Amino acid sequence: METRRCPPYVPSRMLTIHADDQSPAHLPDDPETIALSALGWVLSDDDRAERLMSLTGLDADTLRDGLTEPAVLGAVLEFLVNHEPDLVLAADALGRRPEELVAAHGKLTA
Repeated sequence: METRRCPPYVPSRMLTIHADDQSPAHLPDDPETIALSALGWVLSDDDRAERLMSLTGLDADTLRDGLTEPAVLGAVLEFLVNHEPDLVLAADALGRRPEELVAAHGKLTA
């Protein structure tokens, strides 16, 4: 049995990944994307994630299964809207204004 060697990877051109911060003008404005980003921020802290699940009644399975459901995404944003310190921290971490998260909540729960 003959062993074949693959040729080494040689990129045809250089690829560049820009690491600059995105301004709010470059961030998607749809409420689903905002809510999913906010959920990621909430879940990055164990205590905050536990508080989300405790206060909303959501569990890990419901969150996983409801990632495309406006009611679940709205509940995540409502959690932040109802606790201003977290709302402000989340908005800052996501490069948004708190008002954008509040508006996304309104669209998801309308």
